[in-house]
Amino acid sequence: MFTTLVAVLVALALGHVAPAAAVALRRFGLYRRWLQWLDVHAAPSGFWRGRQGWIVALLPWVLLLLLVQWALHGRLFGLPSLLLGVATLVICWGPRDLDRDVEAVIDADDAPTRHVAIAQLQSAGGSLHEDVPSLVEATVLNSLRRWFAVLFWFLLLGPVGALAYRLLALLAVGPMRSLATVDCMAGARIVLGWLEWPVAQLMSLSMALVGNFDTAYKAWRQAHGNQWAGSTAFLGAVARASVSAELREDAHDYSDAGMVPVWRRLPELRDAMSLVWRMLLLWMAALALLVIAGWVT
Repeated sequence: MFTTLVAVLVALALGHVAPAAAVALRRFGLYRRWLQWLDVHAAPSGFWRGRQGWIVALLPWVLLLLLVQWALHGRLFGLPSLLLGVATLVICWGPRDLDRDVEAVIDADDAPTRHVAIAQLQSAGGSLHEDVPSLVEATVLNSLRRWFAVLFWFLLLGPVGALAYRLLALLAVGPMRSLATVDCMAGARIVLGWLEWPVAQLMSLSMALVGNFDTAYKAWRQAHGNQWAGSTAFLGAVARASVSAELREDAHDYSDAGMVPVWRRLPELRDAMSLVWRMLLLWMAALALLVIAGWVT
């Protein structure tokens, strides 16, 4: 737990202080070359080109990290394991800084700049549309794939979990999907959907806790979030409903106070990013309490 707290703080700080260095650390060039090698040398009807081909893509890297993780366990009072965890989470975070991408969309003054900013915001997934509800959904979905899913699997499985999720996401919906066959990518997306489903459920609960609970719960049920399915579609519905509810509450508060609200550009997108930050703070606070409880006991 302590490793996770330190690693998240380092990842966030690196993304703000040195965004170019953060992106450079997260290129996964060796993984790309591995996929290119598989594409050249694998048999036309081989395992790599089928629905389970993602296993071949991930297995060497996951096994290698698992071996390193096992070798460092319990050595030098846990310092090597701490450094390994921090390094792995920092590399698997992102790759881009989410709030910088959101601010770039908000601050874009012309259509070409806006198109580029939106493409960067939607780089980890989301609707290709540029309307405000789609941008709100893209913000929350990207927070899942850039932050929360990596954090969740790191908590469950350690560095191996964070790396396995990131490599699978790169293959299924990331820039390396072009290196895989259609069948391999389809299989990877199915598995990715199930890996993201529990994270999306926790994020929906977090949005309900940091926002309007009734609104979030109603949107979650209407979007069939209460069903077992390898899909995170309900997350976008909860995000849109939560943002709309918060903006209505803000307008109502201004009206009660006899004030005229000063609406800045794209308030829905600002509120969506604020919601993401509050969710992350809630998760970090829960982790901090677990760390303190562990120290006390």
